[in-house]
Amino acid sequence: LNDTVYRIALKFGTTVNAIASANRLTNFRIFVGQTLIIPDASGNITSPAATALPATPAPGDSNVPALNLTAGSTYTVRAGDTLFRIAINAGTTVSALMTANGLRSFTIFVGQKLIIPGASETTTAPTATPTPAGTVTVTATPPPGATSTPTRVATTTSSTTFELGGQVAGFGFPDLMKQTGMTWVKRQVTWSPGDSASGQSGIISDAKSKGFKILLSVKGGPDNSTSDKFSAFASYLGDLAALNTDAIEVWNEMNLDREWKSGQISASSYTSMLQQSYNAIKAKNPNTMVISGALSPTGYFGGCSGIGCDDKPYLESMVAAGALNYMDCLGIHYNEGLLSPYATSGDPRGNPNHYTRYYQTMVDTYYNAIGGAKKLCFTELGYLSGQEWGYVPAGFLWKPPYNLTVAEQAQFMADAVKISKAQGKTRLFIIFNVDFTVWTDDPQAGYAILRPNNTCPTCDSVKTAMGN
Repeated sequence: LNDTVYRIALKFGTTVNAIASANRLTNFRIFVGQTLIIPDASGNITSPAATALPATPAPGDSNVPALNLTAGSTYTVRAGDTLFRIAINAGTTVSALMTANGLRSFTIFVGQKLIIPGASETTTAPTATPTPAGTVTVTATPPPGATSTPTRVATTTSSTTFELGGQVAGFGFPDLMKQTGMTWVKRQVTWSPGDSASGQSGIISDAKSKGFKILLSVKGGPDNSTSDKFSAFASYLGDLAALNTDAIEVWNEMNLDREWKSGQISASSYTSMLQQSYNAIKAKNPNTMVISGALSPTGYFGGCSGIGCDDKPYLESMVAAGALNYMDCLGIHYNEGLLSPYATSGDPRGNPNHYTRYYQTMVDTYYNAIGGAKKLCFTELGYLSGQEWGYVPAGFLWKPPYNLTVAEQAQFMADAVKISKAQGKTRLFIIFNVDFTVWTDDPQAGYAILRPNNTCPTCDSVKTAMGN
């Protein structure tokens, strides 16, 4: 029941690529009851086929009724559906489905709406997790209570120094982080109504005791993104600031309805949340830096659609709604790079000229959208390498067989740090990530700079880039 191609390869002394080749797998997803041919490491078939535990029908089972799907339509997921089954019925591929819908894993849910692409369709999809469909409206109308010249309750933080940090899972390598040049640590917090900020006092004091400033990225999920929750959320952030939190990121990727309620995605609405949060934070601790929630970088929607909005028009609408008055720094994510941050062309994927493909065009797009009025804060910047595993899950495979080598990860990260430090547009640079170990359909361990063999080539290269 818990088989993976990687586990099977280890058991039979072969490789995941050999198994994939022998069985004509287009990705590394396998199903309960599926029969696999087991080759040796060179691809020669030397043992009987292995069969997983019997259970639900495998994709393509003749007993599964056809779905009659067409390109460009929207399909609502039903019980028993899999991406493979939907792709077969639609005459497309699993990869195309995942790209069209911004899926990071093969998990889908009953009631989820999926866009059906053509088999060869290529777009620039969000680099975020699955998003159920909804009706989206982006508007530049000012939020309730906002004016063209809003009154602040405190001045913004004044530091413009470039600083480096890392997002951690266990925070077990503080000395290594310091040697690399990191002075910040990022932790992500999920809020629900009724939560007490005191529940995060442990991670705040842990960061302080280890000599780090702490960034808390706080989100709450779609059901908690409605306007009737804004006041409680803002109060919670204010209480976090009172605990001496150094920086707070207000929500996360709110241009997708994975994070914001379906049908209510709105830059104006988010700006209202940001305004209330900013005022609550500054009232409790004027020194806490307020970072706007980083958007999901995407050009898929062509503006806005039923499942989300492109980050650029959303950001422009935030600016029009007055959001720059309620932040010290503009949040930004960049996790899909395949080339050196010095490159501005040559990406091997579809839509290779889109700004989200390249570090420098991402920076320029965001910085220009706000007229340089604020610095950028990368709350996630990562490069994905699956070299040690020999593959990357299909939802993240942008350059076979495993996107980047570890050496490329190290070099690209160091170059991004060097450019950011020199250009003066970036205030804070959080490496995604330091020590994650999860390797599933969402391969977080592949982004980790601390590799499975406990080496950290990126630490050495970034240390040099920081001048340490």
